[in-house]
Amino acid sequence: QVQLVQSGGGLVQAGGSLRLSCAPSREAFDRYTVAWFRQIPGKEREFVAAISRSGIRTYYEHFVKGRFTISRDNAKNTVDLEMKWLQPEDAAVYYCAAHLRADYGWGDVRRMEPYDHWGQGTQVTVSA
Repeated sequence: QVQLVQSGGGLVQAGGSLRLSCAPSREAFDRYTVAWFRQIPGKEREFVAAISRSGIRTYYEHFVKGRFTISRDNAKNTVDLEMKWLQPEDAAVYYCAAHLRADYGWGDVRRMEPYDHWGQGTQVTVSA
């Protein structure tokens, strides 16, 4: 069973930037569609961004489009989420998730159900 290991995150002032990284404990990551979700206390986990296995296709939820960038380096076996212009409402625990299927469009990648591998979660805190 592959495990996803997350790194990055932390505390930043509003308007600042952070980068999150996700890597598998073993196996080649290029076989996986990968996404980032986030969860604010008391709220449901929500989709943030996703990337296809090749990295050609990327998907973003409207509230991060233009500020967040998801990317992958299959040679380094990592998927990153670069977050710019962070706002207090972006504060949450961020999770990377992965599955072995191809991405089947917007409606598919933003659903939690297909993802059977999850990272441990990383806290992102944004001060006003």
